[in-house]
Amino acid sequence: MKMLLLYVRRSLRQHALSTIVTAASVALASGLLMGVFAIKDQARAAFTAGHTGYDAVLGARGSQLQLVLNSIFHLDTSPGNIPWKLYTEIRDTPGVTAAVPYAVGDNYRGFRIVGTTPEAFNAPVGRGFKLAAGGKWFNPDEKEAVVGSYVAQKTGLAAGSRFNPYHGLAYNPAMRHPDEYIVTGVLEPTNTPCDRVVWIPIDGMYRMAGHVLRGAGTEFIPQPGQSIPDEDKEVSAVMLRLASPEAGFMLNQMVNRQGNAATLAWPIGKVMEEVFDKFGWLDRVLALIAVMTALVSCACILAALYNTISERRREFAILRALGARKRAVLGAVLMESSAIAGVGAVCGYPVYAALLFAASLVIKAQTGVELNIFYWHPALLWTPAAMFFLGGLAGLVPALKAYATPVAENLAPLS
Repeated sequence: MKMLLLYVRRSLRQHALSTIVTAASVALASGLLMGVFAIKDQARAAFTAGHTGYDAVLGARGSQLQLVLNSIFHLDTSPGNIPWKLYTEIRDTPGVTAAVPYAVGDNYRGFRIVGTTPEAFNAPVGRGFKLAAGGKWFNPDEKEAVVGSYVAQKTGLAAGSRFNPYHGLAYNPAMRHPDEYIVTGVLEPTNTPCDRVVWIPIDGMYRMAGHVLRGAGTEFIPQPGQSIPDEDKEVSAVMLRLASPEAGFMLNQMVNRQGNAATLAWPIGKVMEEVFDKFGWLDRVLALIAVMTALVSCACILAALYNTISERRREFAILRALGARKRAVLGAVLMESSAIAGVGAVCGYPVYAALLFAASLVIKAQTGVELNIFYWHPALLWTPAAMFFLGGLAGLVPALKAYATPVAENLAPLS
């Protein structure tokens, strides 16, 4: 056995370039396999696990998915507005423990501006929001703002900074509002979409230059110093905390089944689950690509070893002449292929970490959700084991060829 191990080590070193390239292909395949499954599971959990601080969302009549993406994840456009009256009605409905209004329609350098009330930051609705040192919450009657940590990082906004909002959800320098806001605080990182939001008082959203309210069915433009009648106000969405699932069922019946003025997205996790279920085929395609990559890497092992068998027949013949059995020659080649696969499988972990880190940066930039690089998934265990097994199996064909090497023919003098 010791002699075989020395032989395998010598052979790997002698064909170092081929060994490194083949092991690298195995590492890439292993890392890709682990990355596909880990990223898929983390992304699904982040969007469906319900870690949003809310149980339901009330908004304009239309798509529940659009409503959730717009109000929870700040990704889609608003399906429309609902009158302030609906907000007050739902707020006072039995079973509703908290109702927070949102008004959207502006941005700062591409980051969503959300007009809301101070209740949005209160626990448990506010998910335990905390301000960085030196900050304070905005005054609902002033032109003040609280910004998410990612917004602060990318734009340089800090407590005391001043900025002008831009109309619309897409950044356009020509759509700059004359209104100036002062940042009173920066939220500590939450690793949620809230990190990508600029929060201002909802009254400030109503009074932004160029904004028109249509809550009462007619246009109303607030004037400086003039109070805004509730019947003229409107909101983009109402974030709801419910006392029980029964309350959610009751509201669903009342709003979605019996009414036609608004839409209730409940439960939020189920709405997002349906999205992932509809695109489940994409997960299967990515997994298939990763599996095919793994098979190709194993084919590389087979090709790399098979192509060297002919030039190594004399080595095998010498081994046999020194007393090695055919089984030993067979085992030596299988050990060599398994060693290449094993090294590649182990090196797959750095590839996986790099892939997950890169994906985390992209997903955080687009959604605010941060992936955990140290997330445990069963694929981290079975993928290297499977690669090791498949690598050993790939060495079977060249091993059988080495097994059949005739001794007398290959010990004859070369000249």
